[in-house]
Amino acid sequence: MSLPTSVTQQLQRFYNERVQGFLQQYAPAIQVLRKTWDKKTLEGIMSGRVAVPDATINDALAKKFTGKGRVKSLSITSLENGELAIHLDTKKIGHIELTGTIDKFVHTGDQSYMTFTVKQKSLVDHKLLSWFFSHLSLSMMEKLTGHMNPFEELPLNFKGNTVTADFTQKIKNSDLGKTTILGYNLADSLQIDGAVPHNGYVEFQTNLQVPDDVKNLLLKALQ
Repeated sequence: MSLPTSVTQQLQRFYNERVQGFLQQYAPAIQVLRKTWDKKTLEGIMSGRVAVPDATINDALAKKFTGKGRVKSLSITSLENGELAIHLDTKKIGHIELTGTIDKFVHTGDQSYMTFTVKQKSLVDHKLLSWFFSHLSLSMMEKLTGHMNPFEELPLNFKGNTVTADFTQKIKNSDLGKTTILGYNLADSLQIDGAVPHNGYVEFQTNLQVPDDVKNLLLKALQ
């Protein structure tokens, strides 16, 4: 049984008014939402999978490195076999390549971290030293060379050839971490349960833990 046209039109007007009121009430928060995600990305988050191209990740990394620190530049290459290659250009020893696996990539309301295990290491500009370098664990390298963290604001913990990056405070201090819409903090509502490299992109397993009506309004805000 279909509703009369007049009733359908009235319901549509009511919904449109609600959307407009929502956009006006949360205008600053919606600006943060639009800076962080486009509609396609948000739909991917809601559906459970988001593919982020290497180029997008590398653009973000390039903004973190001005060439003035110990690490002049850092970029990644996602490989078809599920591994990730990390390329570093350092002031002291030139180019370093680290290839390995993302063991964990977790983001919840309480914690955010990534665990990466290095399988292969190479000193690109020093072939003779590269063999010795490849047989040192990351934790041993840090003991020999001192502080290895290229990110001032991102805690790194080295254990053998495994490094854990803790994003928790970085995300809490971000614009997204300070943004609440309809009672839901956007960063806390986002859940990431894993990240898998593919050829040219990383696929994240995601969820957005808000009610369906809030999801619909967020999508409307991104149209």
